[in-house]
Amino acid sequence: MRVLHACSELYPLLKTGGLADVLGALPAAQIAAGADVRLLMPGFPALMQGIGETSLVTEQETFAGKITLRYGTYNGVGIYLIDAPHLYDRPGSPYHDGAQHEYADNYKRFALLGWVACELACAIDPYWQPEIVHAHDWHAGLAGAYLAARGYPARSVFTVHNLAYQGQFSARHLHELQLPSHFMQPDGLEFYGQISYLKAGLYYADMITAVSPTYAKEITHAEYGFGMENLLEQRQYHGKLTGILNGVDYQIWNPLTDPLLPENYHPRKMAGKAACKAALQYQQALTVTPDAPLFGVVSRLSSQKGLDLLLGSLPKLLELGGQLVLLGSGDAHLQDAYLEMAKQYPKQIAVHIGYDEALAHNIIGAADVILVPSRFEPCGLTQLYGLKYGTLPLVRYTGGLADTVIDCSLENLADKLSTGFIFRDSQVNELNDAIRRVFALWAEPVKWRRVQRQAMAMDFSWDIAAAKYLTMYQHLS
Repeated sequence: MRVLHACSELYPLLKTGGLADVLGALPAAQIAAGADVRLLMPGFPALMQGIGETSLVTEQETFAGKITLRYGTYNGVGIYLIDAPHLYDRPGSPYHDGAQHEYADNYKRFALLGWVACELACAIDPYWQPEIVHAHDWHAGLAGAYLAARGYPARSVFTVHNLAYQGQFSARHLHELQLPSHFMQPDGLEFYGQISYLKAGLYYADMITAVSPTYAKEITHAEYGFGMENLLEQRQYHGKLTGILNGVDYQIWNPLTDPLLPENYHPRKMAGKAACKAALQYQQALTVTPDAPLFGVVSRLSSQKGLDLLLGSLPKLLELGGQLVLLGSGDAHLQDAYLEMAKQYPKQIAVHIGYDEALAHNIIGAADVILVPSRFEPCGLTQLYGLKYGTLPLVRYTGGLADTVIDCSLENLADKLSTGFIFRDSQVNELNDAIRRVFALWAEPVKWRRVQRQAMAMDFSWDIAAAKYLTMYQHLS
């Protein structure tokens, strides 16, 4: 089975979110399961430099100018790179400039990704043609449209990592992008008079996957559908929408082997976790004590992630004696508010604006609780890392959070099933109640340790997800 993943990010070379983590692990797991898998990516500087030596596949004149298609390998996975410096050789983010303004030619830069994916299915590389083109998020959404325009030379899969980002551009670009004019209609890629790359992926794919079973159900409803709910409900009715939970790369996220932790640990020997906690408290100038539960946040600071709710619940967390270490960036007013709280309570709150991979590992390794109070969460990876590290997730019941965390209810505690804490509604008082339940369990160390062991025993390895994707590919082909 020859599979091509069309995508824009790859951990650890280029990452702005969880998409990179998925593409850094899923292809390798599929290869290990026996598939012939390659990636197609824009030639962003971080990728060109990180992948290193490549060979020439072909040179093409395209609607986006002259391009060179190159081929190399990274960590055992073959990768096609679209070498087009006039489109991709720009510093910083792949999507916007330093002032956070989206590049004006994004419509062309990412249409090209879909176009080349289709051309690979049409034998632009005479030595390898995919049977399945698997496109990820709006950046590769036009792959399905180009495949449809060419009579589907390969089967098409589209994965929604986050429906909120839709890639909408002016309809005037349709002719320039060499797409049929009749595609510009509601039964096509048109969305309120614009071209939607996301909708193209949803409409033209042979199969749509969401990154968790619950999120696949949620996006068929208006609350989570961002205007696509009717199309998604229709596709679900015809059996063309499913949810496959993301996995975790346990070679990177494992407290027993994590080189970024000051001390390693495992479920039967948790002293290392206590050492990690003390080290982080000291480094962050918090009161060094094993008695205060340490809450961690590694997140984009936005209302989608529920970080405004947490801000409202911080007084309760502090009143009960908790500590907080936060790492992330996002909305300016939230950044400022958390920095102000850290200034007021320097022995209980530490805030770092930005992202630091080593600090992320240390927070998840050291904290007692990882907070993920999202209003919606397609899958979520942070809570999965928390489970492996015995850092109990406190999450809202939505998307992948609902699929991966088992609440510390009295029944679940009695049945020895609990792995974390869940609240239902996006309300400060609901989050406050969940925080109180954290402190109630914290006061019973024997029960806390048992829940930790149950959490650390959960298995969300990529092998499971890879097998489900391969079964789906086989049904399509």
